[in-house]
Amino acid sequence: MRIEFHPSCRSTVGAEWELALADRRSGELRSVAQRILDAVRPDGLDEHPKIKQELLLNTVEVITGVCRTVGEVTADLAGSLELVRSVTDPLGVELFCAGTHPFSSWYQQKVTDKARYAKLIERTQWWGRQMLIYGVHVHVGLDHRDKALPVLDALLNYAPHLQALSASSPYWGAEDTGYASNRALMFQQLPTAGLPFQFREWAELESYVEDMFRTGVIDHFSEIRWDIRPAPQFGTIEMRVCDGLPTLEEVAAITALTQCLVDDFSERLDRGEPLPSLPPWHVQENKWRAARYGLDAIIILNAAGDERLVTDDLLDLLDRLEPVARRLDCAEELRSVETILTYGASYQRQRAVAREHNGSLKAVVASLIAEMRDGIGKDR
Repeated sequence: MRIEFHPSCRSTVGAEWELALADRRSGELRSVAQRILDAVRPDGLDEHPKIKQELLLNTVEVITGVCRTVGEVTADLAGSLELVRSVTDPLGVELFCAGTHPFSSWYQQKVTDKARYAKLIERTQWWGRQMLIYGVHVHVGLDHRDKALPVLDALLNYAPHLQALSASSPYWGAEDTGYASNRALMFQQLPTAGLPFQFREWAELESYVEDMFRTGVIDHFSEIRWDIRPAPQFGTIEMRVCDGLPTLEEVAAITALTQCLVDDFSERLDRGEPLPSLPPWHVQENKWRAARYGLDAIIILNAAGDERLVTDDLLDLLDRLEPVARRLDCAEELRSVETILTYGASYQRQRAVAREHNGSLKAVVASLIAEMRDGIGKDR
């Protein structure tokens, strides 16, 4: 089986942001996505090009077009967010984003009435029905197919950094799981989800996909739900590691960090340099550590087993990527990573709110709603 990779302009960027729909008074999820999608759909079209349905009716996804800069990504998402709010505000529905809802029950949520979702639930059963999770995906353009797998492999070195920064799912079913990102470990229960295989040649990927088709595991390439994957139809590498991010500022920061990493790798490949790679067992351990400990994770840096606190490594990484960010016109957004470090990742902020309100998870949801409207660190 041949998989055609359609190269795109190097380091163009786009993002996908999954938004939860919550009742303004109770904070519970509301299954009103179809009503919103119908309201925003332009005349003559089946759907809005940038506001999409998702697995559950308590979710809408806003996506960007192909952008040159992170600033364009932010403006694109902000415009879609404003349009969604024009429908949700009169309904008494608020928007928020986190890896999971702190207390709504998965078994009460309604699945979108589409054949592909019905097939997923029928096959995956209990685990599939539990996918009450939200994420952010970032696409970065690659100008040659042969860059896709080396860039994917190199990005795995920084998957724990991205996961720790975005970790926002400490609660599940009204309980504190003890994890910074419970979503990370839940999502990997689905077939073909989780960490990618580290193929060295494009032909190996093609052989894998052919096997998946032949054995009925997938019907479409998009059903490979790896944490990082090539997106051949778009000519991108797609970073899917992150939990849902509560604020546009955090989406911009993660998008900038991803774009800078991919562009740096692309530049190094153009110079004929090898890219860094970790053994699969270290990649797996780093994922667990970042999911469990978030920004307090001590991660494995190389095949020799050297370790370092992820926040220390992040600060050095930001300094190293600063020239790349200036070239890509996203220096300000990249430095917003430091804002996350200053105020804490979402899982830390959520737990702080719970402590301040005698364990109230309704207060946690209210804080997530307020953050999406106002940003991090604003007086509320």
